[in-house]
Amino acid sequence: MAMKMKMKMKMKEALPYIGMVSTQFAQVGLMIVGKKAMSTGMTNFTFVFYSNALASLILLPSFFFYRSIRPPLNFSLICGFFLLGVLGCSAQLTGYAGINYTSASFASAMLNLIPGFTFILAVIFRMEKLDCRSTSTLIKSVGTVVSIAGAFTATLYKGPQILLTSSSLKPQNYLHFQETDWVIGGLYLVVDCIAASAYLIVQASVLKSYPVELIVVFFYCFFSSILSAIVSLFMDMDLNAWMLQPGTRLFAVLYSGVFGSAFQVSVMFWCVRRRGPLFVAMFHPLGIVIAAALGIIFLGDIFYLGSLVGSIVIVVGFYAVMWGKTQEKKVDEDHLSRNINSKAPLLQIKDAETEV
Repeated sequence: MAMKMKMKMKMKEALPYIGMVSTQFAQVGLMIVGKKAMSTGMTNFTFVFYSNALASLILLPSFFFYRSIRPPLNFSLICGFFLLGVLGCSAQLTGYAGINYTSASFASAMLNLIPGFTFILAVIFRMEKLDCRSTSTLIKSVGTVVSIAGAFTATLYKGPQILLTSSSLKPQNYLHFQETDWVIGGLYLVVDCIAASAYLIVQASVLKSYPVELIVVFFYCFFSSILSAIVSLFMDMDLNAWMLQPGTRLFAVLYSGVFGSAFQVSVMFWCVRRRGPLFVAMFHPLGIVIAAALGIIFLGDIFYLGSLVGSIVIVVGFYAVMWGKTQEKKVDEDHLSRNINSKAPLLQIKDAETEV
């Protein structure tokens, strides 16, 4: 009986780790199927539209499920949801464009810029304290600069090819990965990271007023689908780009709607609630390894030395920012415990006087 209890406890402790590893696989899979769909003639505009439209339908029941506990909607909240849609749609469109120009492994490495850009925006909007005398603040600032330097390294320096496969040697892949395409793709991904960071800042603000995560995600997907549909109508004049014939395109849309939005977002919220946002953030670099392996195997991606060096530098900066956040959290907890302990004797005296 005791053995079974121990096994259950270990399994319960392991679930968040299993969940976060699965979200990284889902994220990388989303990049790969998205790139595969776009290689068949589907544009990033129509792909984003179909993905968000399907995700909205999947998340629609949550709007009625939380009917009894959700706060009332008002114009200010709707504007917040719409802004989330604008930022999220912009991040997705530029992100898939960047993936199409580069590779899944490169895009996964660039996503580690998000914590650094989020820190900069949080300081600008006074959501983070910038104390130059604090070691944690200095580490976070240096980590942000290092991450950005790594992104420029990966974007501007390609270097020799490494980790080649037979499919990587095909002429069409070589033509696809021209130097100019690589730089353009890198710039798209930088814009993606900036938009995603702004999305996180706005999301934090919206969730304070409307703390029902799934409904916020539903409105985000809903507005993103509308915005991407409008952009698609202007950008995709070719009706072939809208076709969802059975095969790669249909599978990519189904995968992105189910695993890219519904599953991945739900698991990440579950992990955040149990282990905190820092725990979730620490798994981002794992995506680089998964993306490099799956991209080379399934897409014949070419992995360059510049991508490897830039990825390592980005990850070093990423962990520096995360370490700084951890130290700040410890300091805040120490201050809180000291305040409680300093007030405890006064409370004891009051209790003694009451008893007399």
